[in-house]
Amino acid sequence: MAKKKVLFVCATGIATSTIAEEKVIEYCKEQGIDFDFDQRNVASVPQIAEDFDLIVATTNIPYDVQIPVVNAINLLTGFGMDETLKKIADYLR
Repeated sequence: MAKKKVLFVCATGIATSTIAEEKVIEYCKEQGIDFDFDQRNVASVPQIAEDFDLIVATTNIPYDVQIPVVNAINLLTGFGMDETLKKIADYLR
């Protein structure tokens, strides 16, 4: 089975998506889940979304995409973080 591919997205593709990416990678590693990933800004989503299985976003995705989008703002705040990490892991299993 091919590895799932996750797109981490924030407004600039640099700051908050990096934090979310690091937390998801650490959590999934602990769960034994391996996946491929990339990190981009929100403006790139329409052109590349179809190449991914899941989008993890710390900003609003104002586009109609055909793959699941997980709002990951709570990976920054810590409130509800465990539920979000579990939800992401479930998509990747």
